[in-house]
Amino acid sequence: MINIKRILLIALLLAPAAARADLEFTVQSNKTGALPIAIVPYSGNEGLPTDVASIIEADLNRSGLFTTLPRGDMMEKPDDPSRVDFRNWRAVNMDSLVLGKLTRTPGSDRVSSRFFLLDVLRGQQLIAYDMPAVAPDQLRYVAHQMADLIFERLTGIPGVFNTKIAYVTSTGIGPSRNYALVVADADGYNPRTIASSRETLMSPSWSPDRRKLAYVGYERGRSGIYIHEIATGQVKRIISEKGINGSPAWSPDGSKLLITLSFETNPDIYLYDIQTSQRRRLTDHYGIDTEASFSPDGQSVVFTSDRGGQPQIYKMSAAGGEAQRLTFSGRQNLDASFSPDGKSLTLVNLDEGRYRIALLDLASGNMRTLSEGGLDESPSFAPNGAVIIYATQVRGGGAELATVTTDGRVRQRLRQPGDVREPSWSPFAK
Repeated sequence: MINIKRILLIALLLAPAAARADLEFTVQSNKTGALPIAIVPYSGNEGLPTDVASIIEADLNRSGLFTTLPRGDMMEKPDDPSRVDFRNWRAVNMDSLVLGKLTRTPGSDRVSSRFFLLDVLRGQQLIAYDMPAVAPDQLRYVAHQMADLIFERLTGIPGVFNTKIAYVTSTGIGPSRNYALVVADADGYNPRTIASSRETLMSPSWSPDRRKLAYVGYERGRSGIYIHEIATGQVKRIISEKGINGSPAWSPDGSKLLITLSFETNPDIYLYDIQTSQRRRLTDHYGIDTEASFSPDGQSVVFTSDRGGQPQIYKMSAAGGEAQRLTFSGRQNLDASFSPDGKSLTLVNLDEGRYRIALLDLASGNMRTLSEGGLDESPSFAPNGAVIIYATQVRGGGAELATVTTDGRVRQRLRQPGDVREPSWSPFAK
Protein backbone atom coordinates (compact mmCIF):
# COMPACT_ATOMS: atom_id res chain seq x y z
CA MET A 1 0.00 0.00 0.00
CA ILE A 2 1.25 3.48 -0.80
CA ASN A 3 1.39 5.91 2.08
CA ILE A 4 2.77 9.40 2.35
CA LYS A 5 6.08 8.27 3.86
CA ARG A 6 6.55 5.93 0.93
CA ILE A 7 5.99 8.85 -1.44
CA LEU A 8 8.75 10.73 0.36
CA LEU A 9 11.30 7.97 0.76
CA ILE A 10 10.58 5.39 -1.96
CA ALA A 11 13.52 3.79 -3.69
CA LEU A 12 12.75 2.76 -7.25
CA LEU A 13 11.70 -0.86 -7.54
CA LEU A 14 14.09 -3.36 -9.03
CA ALA A 15 13.74 -5.01 -12.44
CA PRO A 16 16.47 -7.36 -13.76
CA ALA A 17 16.46 -6.22 -17.37
CA ALA A 18 18.62 -4.00 -19.55
CA ALA A 19 17.28 -0.66 -20.77
CA ARG A 20 16.46 -0.20 -24.41
CA ALA A 21 17.53 2.80 -26.43
CA ASP A 22 14.04 4.25 -26.63
CA LEU A 23 10.43 3.84 -25.57
CA GLU A 24 7.96 1.77 -27.58
CA PHE A 25 4.54 3.39 -27.89
CA THR A 26 1.29 1.43 -28.05
CA VAL A 27 -1.82 3.55 -28.65
CA GLN A 28 -5.09 2.40 -27.10
CA SER A 29 -7.91 4.23 -28.88
CA ASN A 30 -10.97 3.16 -30.79
CA LYS A 31 -10.27 5.99 -33.26
CA THR A 32 -13.91 7.09 -32.99
CA GLY A 33 -14.02 10.59 -34.42
CA ALA A 34 -10.37 10.44 -35.53
CA LEU A 35 -9.61 12.75 -38.43
CA PRO A 36 -8.56 11.02 -41.68
CA ILE A 37 -5.38 12.55 -43.08
CA ALA A 38 -2.84 11.61 -45.75
CA ILE A 39 0.87 12.40 -45.32
CA VAL A 40 2.47 12.19 -48.77
CA PRO A 41 6.18 11.22 -48.90
CA TYR A 42 8.24 14.40 -49.34
CA SER A 43 10.15 14.84 -52.56
CA GLY A 44 13.89 15.28 -52.14
CA ASN A 45 13.97 12.97 -49.11
CA GLU A 46 16.02 10.32 -50.87
CA GLY A 47 19.46 9.76 -49.36
CA LEU A 48 18.69 11.67 -46.16
CA PRO A 49 18.81 9.95 -42.73
CA THR A 50 15.24 10.89 -41.77
CA ASP A 51 11.95 10.15 -43.51
CA VAL A 52 10.20 13.40 -42.62
CA ALA A 53 6.71 12.35 -43.71
CA SER A 54 6.95 9.11 -41.69
CA ILE A 55 7.75 11.05 -38.51
CA ILE A 56 4.82 13.40 -39.05
CA GLU A 57 2.59 10.39 -39.67
CA ALA A 58 3.81 8.65 -36.51
CA ASP A 59 3.28 11.79 -34.43
CA LEU A 60 -0.29 12.27 -35.59
CA ASN A 61 -1.14 8.58 -35.23
CA ARG A 62 0.32 8.52 -31.73
CA SER A 63 -1.97 11.36 -30.67
CA GLY A 64 -4.95 9.05 -31.23
CA LEU A 65 -6.84 11.92 -32.89
CA PHE A 66 -5.88 11.10 -36.46
CA THR A 67 -5.98 8.10 -38.75
CA THR A 68 -3.50 8.19 -41.62
CA LEU A 69 -3.69 6.74 -45.11
CA PRO A 70 -1.17 3.99 -45.98
CA ARG A 71 1.19 5.04 -48.75
CA GLY A 72 0.15 2.09 -50.86
CA ASP A 73 -3.40 3.45 -51.02
CA MET A 74 -2.31 6.84 -52.41
CA MET A 75 -3.29 7.36 -56.05
CA GLU A 76 -0.82 10.22 -56.47
CA LYS A 77 2.14 11.63 -54.55
CA PRO A 78 2.41 15.34 -55.34
CA ASP A 79 4.83 17.74 -53.66
CA ASP A 80 3.01 20.98 -54.51
CA PRO A 81 -0.66 22.04 -54.28
CA SER A 82 -0.71 22.85 -57.99
CA ARG A 83 -0.23 19.13 -58.72
CA VAL A 84 -3.02 17.89 -56.44
CA ASP A 85 -6.16 16.31 -57.88
CA PHE A 86 -8.55 16.54 -54.92
CA ARG A 87 -10.85 13.92 -56.47
CA ASN A 88 -8.20 11.28 -55.80
CA TRP A 89 -8.18 12.10 -52.09
CA ARG A 90 -11.93 12.41 -51.74
CA ALA A 91 -12.20 8.96 -53.29
CA VAL A 92 -10.30 7.51 -50.31
CA ASN A 93 -12.28 9.60 -47.80
CA MET A 94 -9.50 11.92 -46.69
CA ASP A 95 -10.32 15.17 -44.91
CA SER A 96 -6.81 16.62 -44.98
CA LEU A 97 -3.64 16.26 -47.02
CA VAL A 98 -0.01 17.05 -46.16
CA LEU A 99 2.69 17.28 -48.80
CA GLY A 100 6.10 18.86 -49.07
CA LYS A 101 9.60 18.94 -50.47
CA LEU A 102 13.15 18.95 -49.11
CA THR A 103 15.91 20.89 -50.84
CA ARG A 104 19.63 20.70 -50.23
CA THR A 105 21.15 24.17 -49.88
CA PRO A 106 23.78 24.74 -52.60
CA GLY A 107 27.30 24.89 -51.25
CA SER A 108 26.42 23.44 -47.85
CA ASP A 109 25.15 20.26 -46.24
CA ARG A 110 22.01 21.95 -44.91
CA VAL A 111 18.49 21.03 -45.95
CA SER A 112 15.53 23.39 -46.27
CA SER A 113 11.95 22.20 -46.30
CA ARG A 114 8.54 23.42 -47.38
CA PHE A 115 5.24 21.81 -46.54
CA PHE A 116 1.55 22.35 -47.20
CA LEU A 117 -1.61 21.36 -45.35
CA LEU A 118 -4.68 21.15 -47.55
CA ASP A 119 -8.39 20.82 -46.82
CA VAL A 120 -9.49 18.06 -49.18
CA LEU A 121 -13.23 18.57 -48.82
CA ARG A 122 -13.07 22.28 -49.63
CA GLY A 123 -10.09 22.07 -51.96
CA GLN A 124 -8.32 24.80 -49.98
CA GLN A 125 -4.83 25.41 -48.68
CA LEU A 126 -4.65 25.77 -44.88
CA ILE A 127 -0.90 26.06 -44.31
CA ALA A 128 2.07 26.85 -46.52
CA TYR A 129 5.27 26.98 -44.49
CA ASP A 130 8.99 27.25 -45.22
CA MET A 131 11.09 25.77 -42.43
CA PRO A 132 14.63 27.08 -41.71
CA ALA A 133 17.48 25.10 -43.25
CA VAL A 134 19.08 22.60 -40.87
CA ALA A 135 21.75 19.95 -40.86
CA PRO A 136 20.43 16.54 -42.01
CA ASP A 137 20.64 15.10 -38.48
CA GLN A 138 18.20 17.80 -37.29
CA LEU A 139 15.40 16.84 -39.67
CA ARG A 140 13.63 14.80 -37.01
CA TYR A 141 13.07 17.99 -35.00
CA VAL A 142 11.86 19.82 -38.08
CA ALA A 143 9.37 17.01 -38.71
CA HIS A 144 8.08 17.34 -35.13
CA GLN A 145 7.67 21.10 -35.65
CA MET A 146 5.64 20.44 -38.78
CA ALA A 147 3.49 17.93 -36.94
CA ASP A 148 2.90 20.49 -34.19
CA LEU A 149 1.73 23.09 -36.72
CA ILE A 150 -0.57 20.59 -38.43
CA PHE A 151 -1.98 19.34 -35.14
CA GLU A 152 -2.77 22.83 -33.87
CA ARG A 153 -4.33 23.98 -37.14
CA LEU A 154 -6.69 20.99 -37.24
CA THR A 155 -7.51 20.61 -33.54
CA GLY A 156 -7.01 24.06 -32.06
CA ILE A 157 -4.66 22.51 -29.44
CA PRO A 158 -0.90 23.23 -29.49
CA GLY A 159 1.10 20.16 -30.42
CA VAL A 160 3.68 18.67 -28.06
CA PHE A 161 5.62 16.50 -30.51
CA ASN A 162 8.72 18.72 -30.24
CA THR A 163 8.86 18.66 -26.44
CA LYS A 164 10.93 16.50 -24.08
CA ILE A 165 10.29 14.05 -21.29
CA ALA A 166 12.51 13.14 -18.36
CA TYR A 167 12.23 9.87 -16.45
CA VAL A 168 14.18 7.61 -14.12
CA THR A 169 15.21 4.04 -14.94
CA SER A 170 16.65 1.34 -12.72
CA THR A 171 18.43 -1.78 -13.94
CA GLY A 172 20.49 -4.58 -12.47
CA ILE A 173 20.24 -6.46 -9.20
CA GLY A 174 21.93 -6.21 -5.83
CA PRO A 175 25.26 -4.37 -5.88
CA SER A 176 25.03 -3.93 -9.67
CA ARG A 177 21.78 -1.97 -9.46
CA ASN A 178 22.02 1.34 -11.30
CA TYR A 179 19.71 4.33 -11.53
CA ALA A 180 19.69 6.74 -14.45
CA LEU A 181 17.95 10.05 -15.09
CA VAL A 182 17.12 10.16 -18.78
CA VAL A 183 15.97 12.97 -21.08
CA ALA A 184 14.35 11.98 -24.38
CA ASP A 185 12.22 13.41 -27.15
CA ALA A 186 8.49 13.16 -26.50
CA ASP A 187 8.31 10.19 -28.88
CA GLY A 188 11.03 8.35 -26.92
CA TYR A 189 13.81 8.92 -29.45
CA ASN A 190 17.26 10.32 -28.67
CA PRO A 191 17.38 9.24 -25.01
CA ARG A 192 20.29 10.75 -23.12
CA THR A 193 21.37 9.82 -19.61
CA ILE A 194 22.18 13.00 -17.70
CA ALA A 195 22.77 11.44 -14.29
CA SER A 196 23.69 7.92 -13.18
CA SER A 197 24.09 6.53 -9.69
CA ARG A 198 24.20 3.37 -7.59
CA GLU A 199 21.85 5.22 -5.24
CA THR A 200 18.31 6.38 -5.87
CA LEU A 201 17.46 9.21 -8.27
CA MET A 202 13.95 10.65 -8.17
CA SER A 203 11.54 13.56 -8.66
CA PRO A 204 12.88 15.25 -11.82
CA SER A 205 11.34 18.69 -12.39
CA TRP A 206 11.83 20.91 -15.47
CA SER A 207 12.61 24.59 -15.16
CA PRO A 208 10.13 26.85 -17.00
CA ASP A 209 12.71 27.66 -19.71
CA ARG A 210 13.43 23.94 -20.26
CA ARG A 211 17.14 24.52 -19.67
CA LYS A 212 17.48 22.83 -16.28
CA LEU A 213 16.26 19.83 -14.33
CA ALA A 214 15.99 19.76 -10.57
CA TYR A 215 15.97 16.31 -9.00
CA VAL A 216 16.64 14.36 -5.82
CA GLY A 217 19.79 12.29 -5.60
CA TYR A 218 21.59 10.40 -2.84
CA GLU A 219 25.24 10.38 -1.85
CA ARG A 220 26.33 7.82 0.76
CA GLY A 221 22.74 7.42 1.79
CA ARG A 222 22.07 11.13 2.29
CA SER A 223 19.56 12.86 0.03
CA GLY A 224 20.12 16.19 -1.67
CA ILE A 225 18.48 18.37 -4.28
CA TYR A 226 20.46 18.94 -7.45
CA ILE A 227 20.10 21.23 -10.48
CA HIS A 228 21.40 19.98 -13.82
CA GLU A 229 22.07 22.38 -16.73
CA ILE A 230 20.90 20.47 -19.81
CA ALA A 231 23.15 22.24 -22.35
CA THR A 232 26.40 22.22 -20.38
CA GLY A 233 25.95 19.17 -18.18
CA GLN A 234 26.89 21.24 -15.11
CA VAL A 235 25.42 19.84 -11.88
CA LYS A 236 25.06 21.71 -8.60
CA ARG A 237 23.83 20.35 -5.29
CA ILE A 238 21.82 23.19 -3.81
CA ILE A 239 20.78 21.70 -0.49
CA SER A 240 21.41 18.55 1.57
CA GLU A 241 20.09 18.86 5.10
CA LYS A 242 19.76 16.00 7.57
CA GLY A 243 16.67 13.93 6.96
CA ILE A 244 14.44 14.44 3.94
CA ASN A 245 15.36 16.66 1.01
CA GLY A 246 12.64 16.06 -1.53
CA SER A 247 10.04 16.99 -4.12
CA PRO A 248 11.56 20.01 -5.93
CA ALA A 249 9.13 22.07 -8.03
CA TRP A 250 9.96 25.29 -9.91
CA SER A 251 8.20 28.62 -9.60
CA PRO A 252 6.71 29.90 -12.88
CA ASP A 253 9.49 32.50 -13.23
CA GLY A 254 12.23 29.95 -12.54
CA SER A 255 13.70 31.88 -9.61
CA LYS A 256 12.61 29.60 -6.78
CA LEU A 257 11.92 26.00 -5.88
CA LEU A 258 9.35 24.48 -3.58
CA ILE A 259 11.06 21.69 -1.62
CA THR A 260 10.29 19.35 1.28
CA LEU A 261 12.68 19.39 4.24
CA SER A 262 12.51 17.64 7.60
CA PHE A 263 15.65 18.85 9.39
CA GLU A 264 13.74 21.15 11.77
CA THR A 265 10.76 19.00 12.79
CA ASN A 266 8.35 17.04 10.61
CA PRO A 267 8.53 17.25 6.81
CA ASP A 268 7.34 20.70 5.74
CA ILE A 269 7.22 22.81 2.59
CA TYR A 270 9.96 25.39 2.09
CA LEU A 271 10.49 28.06 -0.57
CA TYR A 272 14.09 28.10 -1.78
CA ASP A 273 15.53 31.12 -3.63
CA ILE A 274 18.00 29.88 -6.23
CA GLN A 275 19.98 33.13 -6.50
CA THR A 276 20.42 33.80 -2.79
CA SER A 277 20.19 30.21 -1.45
CA GLN A 278 17.79 31.55 1.17
CA ARG A 279 14.87 29.38 2.22
CA ARG A 280 11.59 30.22 3.89
CA ARG A 281 9.32 27.75 5.64
CA LEU A 282 5.76 27.81 4.27
CA THR A 283 4.11 25.12 6.40
CA ASP A 284 4.56 24.34 10.09
CA HIS A 285 2.41 21.40 11.08
CA TYR A 286 2.72 18.18 13.05
CA GLY A 287 1.62 16.25 9.96
CA ILE A 288 3.73 15.41 6.91
CA ASP A 289 3.57 18.11 4.20
CA THR A 290 5.20 17.31 0.84
CA GLU A 291 4.86 17.25 -2.97
CA ALA A 292 4.20 20.97 -3.37
CA SER A 293 3.52 22.57 -6.75
CA PHE A 294 2.96 26.16 -7.90
CA SER A 295 -0.10 27.43 -9.73
CA PRO A 296 0.70 28.83 -13.21
CA ASP A 297 0.37 32.41 -11.94
CA GLY A 298 2.68 31.71 -9.00
CA GLN A 299 0.14 32.93 -6.46
CA SER A 300 -0.92 29.57 -5.00
CA VAL A 301 0.63 26.28 -3.93
CA VAL A 302 -0.93 22.83 -3.69
CA PHE A 303 0.65 20.08 -1.61
CA THR A 304 0.02 16.68 -0.03
CA SER A 305 -0.56 16.48 3.71
CA ASP A 306 -1.75 13.83 6.15
CA ARG A 307 -2.76 16.45 8.73
CA GLY A 308 -6.35 15.15 8.51
CA GLY A 309 -5.33 11.53 9.13
CA GLN A 310 -4.92 10.43 5.50
CA PRO A 311 -2.96 12.06 2.67
CA GLN A 312 -5.09 14.69 0.90
CA ILE A 313 -4.44 17.71 -1.31
CA TYR A 314 -4.36 21.18 0.25
CA LYS A 315 -4.04 24.66 -1.24
CA MET A 316 -2.45 27.75 0.26
CA SER A 317 -1.06 31.12 -0.76
CA ALA A 318 2.50 31.06 -2.09
CA ALA A 319 3.25 33.58 0.64
CA GLY A 320 2.18 31.09 3.32
CA GLY A 321 -0.81 31.14 5.65
CA GLU A 322 -3.79 28.89 6.19
CA ALA A 323 -4.28 25.82 4.00
CA GLN A 324 -7.58 24.78 2.44
CA ARG A 325 -8.36 21.11 1.81
CA LEU A 326 -9.31 20.45 -1.82
CA THR A 327 -9.91 16.69 -2.08
CA PHE A 328 -12.65 14.63 -0.44
CA SER A 329 -13.23 11.80 -2.93
CA GLY A 330 -11.52 8.49 -2.16
CA ARG A 331 -9.43 7.38 0.79
CA GLN A 332 -6.24 9.21 -0.24
CA ASN A 333 -5.18 11.84 -2.78
CA LEU A 334 -1.50 12.48 -3.53
CA ASP A 335 1.04 14.19 -5.77
CA ALA A 336 -1.04 17.00 -7.31
CA SER A 337 0.05 19.54 -9.91
CA PHE A 338 -1.78 22.26 -11.80
CA SER A 339 -2.82 22.13 -15.43
CA PRO A 340 -1.15 24.83 -17.57
CA ASP A 341 -4.36 26.90 -17.53
CA GLY A 342 -4.68 26.58 -13.75
CA LYS A 343 -8.24 25.23 -13.93
CA SER A 344 -7.59 21.66 -12.80
CA LEU A 345 -5.21 19.39 -10.95
CA THR A 346 -3.86 16.00 -11.90
CA LEU A 347 -3.24 13.74 -8.90
CA VAL A 348 -3.09 10.17 -7.64
CA ASN A 349 -6.40 8.99 -6.16
CA LEU A 350 -6.76 5.92 -3.92
CA ASP A 351 -10.23 4.40 -4.07
CA GLU A 352 -11.32 0.77 -3.64
CA GLY A 353 -7.71 -0.27 -3.12
CA ARG A 354 -6.48 1.12 -6.46
CA TYR A 355 -4.13 4.04 -7.05
CA ARG A 356 -5.17 5.76 -10.27
CA ILE A 357 -4.54 9.03 -12.05
CA ALA A 358 -7.41 11.49 -11.68
CA LEU A 359 -8.37 15.00 -12.76
CA LEU A 360 -9.84 17.46 -10.25
CA ASP A 361 -11.83 20.40 -11.61
CA LEU A 362 -11.07 23.27 -9.27
CA ALA A 363 -14.21 25.27 -10.02
CA SER A 364 -16.69 22.47 -9.38
CA GLY A 365 -14.67 20.17 -7.13
CA ASN A 366 -15.56 17.23 -9.35
CA MET A 367 -12.97 14.49 -9.70
CA ARG A 368 -12.71 12.13 -12.67
CA THR A 369 -10.54 9.01 -12.81
CA LEU A 370 -8.49 8.73 -15.99
CA SER A 371 -6.22 5.69 -15.66
CA GLU A 372 -7.06 2.01 -15.22
CA GLY A 373 -4.10 0.62 -13.28
CA GLY A 374 -3.94 -0.50 -9.70
CA LEU A 375 -0.70 1.29 -8.80
CA ASP A 376 -0.35 4.41 -10.95
CA GLU A 377 1.79 7.33 -9.80
CA SER A 378 3.77 10.48 -10.67
CA PRO A 379 1.37 12.27 -13.07
CA SER A 380 2.71 15.18 -15.14
CA PHE A 381 0.82 17.40 -17.57
CA ALA A 382 1.99 17.92 -21.12
CA PRO A 383 2.54 21.65 -21.72
CA ASN A 384 -0.64 21.89 -23.80
CA GLY A 385 -2.70 20.55 -20.90
CA ALA A 386 -4.35 17.90 -23.07
CA VAL A 387 -2.30 14.84 -22.04
CA ILE A 388 -0.92 13.45 -18.77
CA ILE A 389 2.10 11.16 -18.50
CA TYR A 390 2.49 8.86 -15.48
CA ALA A 391 4.11 5.64 -14.26
CA THR A 392 2.12 2.42 -13.96
CA GLN A 393 2.99 -0.94 -12.42
CA VAL A 394 3.38 -3.84 -14.83
CA ARG A 395 2.69 -7.51 -14.30
CA GLY A 396 5.62 -9.20 -12.61
CA GLY A 397 6.78 -6.02 -10.87
CA GLY A 398 8.50 -2.87 -12.02
CA ALA A 399 6.88 0.01 -13.86
CA GLU A 400 6.56 1.59 -17.27
CA LEU A 401 5.28 4.91 -18.51
CA ALA A 402 1.82 5.62 -19.88
CA THR A 403 -0.15 8.61 -21.10
CA VAL A 404 -3.83 9.47 -21.11
CA THR A 405 -5.67 12.40 -22.63
CA THR A 406 -7.56 14.55 -20.15
CA ASP A 407 -10.86 13.46 -21.70
CA GLY A 408 -9.81 9.83 -21.05
CA ARG A 409 -10.35 8.83 -24.68
CA VAL A 410 -6.79 8.03 -25.78
CA ARG A 411 -4.33 5.95 -23.73
CA GLN A 412 -0.79 4.91 -24.57
CA ARG A 413 1.76 2.59 -23.01
CA LEU A 414 5.43 3.47 -23.37
CA ARG A 415 7.11 0.11 -22.96
CA GLN A 416 10.76 -0.41 -22.15
CA PRO A 417 12.52 -3.32 -20.44
CA GLY A 418 13.63 -2.41 -16.96
CA ASP A 419 11.93 -0.20 -14.44
CA VAL A 420 10.86 3.24 -15.72
CA ARG A 421 9.33 5.78 -13.35
CA GLU A 422 9.05 9.40 -12.24
CA PRO A 423 8.14 10.97 -15.61
CA SER A 424 8.17 14.73 -16.08
CA TRP A 425 6.99 16.44 -19.27
CA SER A 426 8.96 19.49 -20.32
CA PRO A 427 7.49 22.92 -21.00
CA PHE A 428 7.46 24.29 -24.54
CA ALA A 429 10.81 25.59 -25.73
CA LYS A 430 11.26 29.33 -25.26
